[in-house]
Amino acid sequence: MTGWVILVDQPRDFPNADTPHKVITTSEYLARPRLFEAARPKVVNLSRSYAYQSKGYYASLLAEARGHRVMPTVETMLELREAKLYERALPELEDELNRCARKADFRPEAEFRLLVCFGIARDPRFEAFGGLLFDWFRCPALEVTVEPGPWLSISRIRPRNVTRLLDGEGAFFREALHQHTRREWRNPKARTVAKYDLAVLQDANEKMPPSSVASMKYFARIAERFSVDVEPITRRQLDELAEYEGLFIRETTSIDNHTYRFARRAWQEGMPVIDDPMSMIRCTNKVFLMELLGANQVPMPPTLMLAELSDLPRAVDELGLPLVVKIPDGSFSRGVHKVSTMEEFRRLAGALFEETDLLLAQKFLPTEFDWRVGVLAGEPLFVCQYRMARGHWQILKHRPDGSAREGGHRAFALDKAPREVVDLAVRAAKPVGEGFYGVDLKETDGGVLVMEVNDNPNLDHGVEDAVGKDEIWIRLLKWFIARFEQ
Repeated sequence: MTGWVILVDQPRDFPNADTPHKVITTSEYLARPRLFEAARPKVVNLSRSYAYQSKGYYASLLAEARGHRVMPTVETMLELREAKLYERALPELEDELNRCARKADFRPEAEFRLLVCFGIARDPRFEAFGGLLFDWFRCPALEVTVEPGPWLSISRIRPRNVTRLLDGEGAFFREALHQHTRREWRNPKARTVAKYDLAVLQDANEKMPPSSVASMKYFARIAERFSVDVEPITRRQLDELAEYEGLFIRETTSIDNHTYRFARRAWQEGMPVIDDPMSMIRCTNKVFLMELLGANQVPMPPTLMLAELSDLPRAVDELGLPLVVKIPDGSFSRGVHKVSTMEEFRRLAGALFEETDLLLAQKFLPTEFDWRVGVLAGEPLFVCQYRMARGHWQILKHRPDGSAREGGHRAFALDKAPREVVDLAVRAAKPVGEGFYGVDLKETDGGVLVMEVNDNPNLDHGVEDAVGKDEIWIRLLKWFIARFEQ
């Protein structure tokens, strides 16, 4: 188990007597790069200032360069500099803040401040809010200023200097630090068996996950042979993520939910992660993806961007009817609609524009099946053919109860699949990143076209690996191992 190291500007800022962990000054840490050469410590940076180019800033910057796990990271420091940089977190934080207040029947008449240390709120009524705040911003001590009213709003989030904690706040901070650091980061027995720990984020109750629980258990059995312990984690274990060497996300991803926070946290910790946050950003928005693929001359079906209802006649003139309408961030065929008449088109677009500012209209290209090529680090991993669901124009037909009917599937050996399909898939994945992608393609009379690049492709035992067998899982595992060892 690696140790904890606490950085302070002056020894009196947080005396070594207050903690069982090693306390050193930022100057010493900066000046002695080989101080922890034989270990990988977890660093808590308690510098008086996190300002850009301050000692505290450089301490976290160099900690990341040295492969140490540090809190807060430079990214967190920069995000907390001004409200504009952390405003994307406010809707979710304010929702939780108000939920806690309603539960406690708390109706403040004046501005108040909440102290949260290592995810623990000093006011126990806001326990859940403190945990969520720490999910967003891993910082030792944060102060949240809240404006009163029918809806409590956050006017400021700022790091608190531990040397200026007053009226029992210092004792609360020390207890929060103790609670945060007392948990073993790894099971010592597990470490004798496995060299690395890989977390798999999965929801056993998700109806259409990219990988089933059974498939991940199969993956775990293969990983044991390579001294990798695959452990399932849930959305409530974000604060435990840094205990692992890597993260494999096997829930349906979205920028608006916890999967993005997990990806972002893993990225901040320097952990290899599938899917990485940049791939999620690029793939989950079809508008961005259309622009990205177009800029790289990847052939796609004729597509138009729609910003208002007046754009609809042009779409019909250029694409014809029927045509396909897509929302920017749908997944697993959700948010994809076929319209056959102008009246139907207007009615659907009007409803969708209530939820999104942009839509995509795409030429309807009926085929009996779609190709899916799995691409890992720029190389093809598997090739699968998905047939359309019976009586439907997509491979999935969603039912009102949330379930779906699927078409059949057939896996191909890489050397038996059409070379044009495989090569184009690799070409389409290249501008997205070096992770794991599923490229959907159609064979048409006009040639092979890329429909989409998915950051979170299906991979199930007995389906995508029906031909490649264990080699597919081993290659995926080796992607992680290579990055663990770098």
